[in-house]
Amino acid sequence: MKLKTLLLILIAATCAATMHTAAQNPKREFRGVWLPTVGDRYYQNHTTAENKAYLLNILDSAQLTHCNAIIFHCRPQADAFYPSKLEPWSLWLSGKPGQAPDPYWDPMEFMVTEAHKRGLELHAWINPYRVGSESQICDSALLRKHPEWFLKYGKQYYFDPAYPECRDFINRVVADIVTRYDIDGLHMDDYFYPYPIKDTDFPDTTSYARYGNGQDKGDWRRANVDSLIASMHRTIASIKPWVRFGISPFGIWRNKKTDPRGSDTNGLQCYDALYADCPKWTRMGWVDYMVPQLYWQMEHKAASDSVLMDWWNDNANGRDMYYGLAIRNTMNYANTHNSNIPTQLGQKLDKMRSLAHVGGVVWWPCYDLTGNYKGVADSLIARQQSTLALPPMYPWLDNKAPGDVVKLKKKHNTLTWQAPAASDEMQRAVKYVVYRFKKGEKIDTSRAEAIVQISDQASYVETAKGKFTYIVTAVDHCNNESRGVKK
Repeated sequence: MKLKTLLLILIAATCAATMHTAAQNPKREFRGVWLPTVGDRYYQNHTTAENKAYLLNILDSAQLTHCNAIIFHCRPQADAFYPSKLEPWSLWLSGKPGQAPDPYWDPMEFMVTEAHKRGLELHAWINPYRVGSESQICDSALLRKHPEWFLKYGKQYYFDPAYPECRDFINRVVADIVTRYDIDGLHMDDYFYPYPIKDTDFPDTTSYARYGNGQDKGDWRRANVDSLIASMHRTIASIKPWVRFGISPFGIWRNKKTDPRGSDTNGLQCYDALYADCPKWTRMGWVDYMVPQLYWQMEHKAASDSVLMDWWNDNANGRDMYYGLAIRNTMNYANTHNSNIPTQLGQKLDKMRSLAHVGGVVWWPCYDLTGNYKGVADSLIARQQSTLALPPMYPWLDNKAPGDVVKLKKKHNTLTWQAPAASDEMQRAVKYVVYRFKKGEKIDTSRAEAIVQISDQASYVETAKGKFTYIVTAVDHCNNESRGVKK
């Protein structure tokens, strides 16, 4: 969707939205959008200026549909959408593995800066083990230097998760990203051990002979993945303890017919096929949020989103739980309670918001949002996400609010203020919330519909006519909010 078109939709939807609809939208909710890069040939066929415009349109679309986080695929297959001394430039950026963009730019830095301007968090999304096919690997890649650490499965190469050297290297990549960029989260998707190829086992017999110590092979593989997750958690916390670590696993942990603790489903099991014991990671406190990929429909015979929503809610284990929803599967199927409603968008979000341990959604993929697939953007703006929202707080990381904004002033139609002093980086103000109330209206900052801006900018320009009272708050890295200052 062109930005101009989306702006027109926003104006129309804002006029149409009722106070009742707005009040149903929570003030606190994670609303993420996945921005994949692997397989996207747009970048390599366009100029730097065109690529920046392409990404800005995605960010603007996310902002206008009141999302608050971009999950940016910065390391799709042991390569980088940023300058790195550890791994080559991504072929998906320039068209050739290892080739820097020309004219030169840093997409990661660009995305962090532009996301924060719009009040969006930026979560750096990496794929841990995937390397790619032979033609996608350049001479400077790690595989050329240490081929013994890698395995070919089908047509693709992968890090062997069993080698400590591989885990150490992946942690060095994570440390590099977290150190150099002002990201809000580090994100991994569902690729651990690769998805199985029929009648072909992953060829890790050598590393199993070396490190298996007689363990059941499945348990051993899961222990290898556990080791990486635990070490990544330690790496992130040691550098920037406010950066959240999130994982988006395949939507089925285990089926009930295999394990009584599993869900009433009948599909691929990430515990057995990908060797990912996801509930363990939240129980151990190794991850801050989980985003299971619920890419089916509400009453799918083998994998009902309705059933899986309940199961994951019951297995949040004290960490944040968000649901990954595929826009096309959400918009292509009618509401199961009322077939006159042609999509399951409202049904899924109503169900999600009714669950005690679920705090948000991540939309897959961004292109269907910017393209307004079957009116998804129209509907979000008018109804399901008609108000701005702050992401959830992360009290196990930090629960102390920042100081109040200072020197709040109003001149003509412009508010300005200054950041509060902070002796600890944890409490540094990284964005601000502006609430607006009509003359005589009760001041209540718990109401999402009162929020008119969330941004890292210390100013707000009023475009509406009338007399208003404003409240401005500061928000820190972990989304703790200060007291409001009134003007």
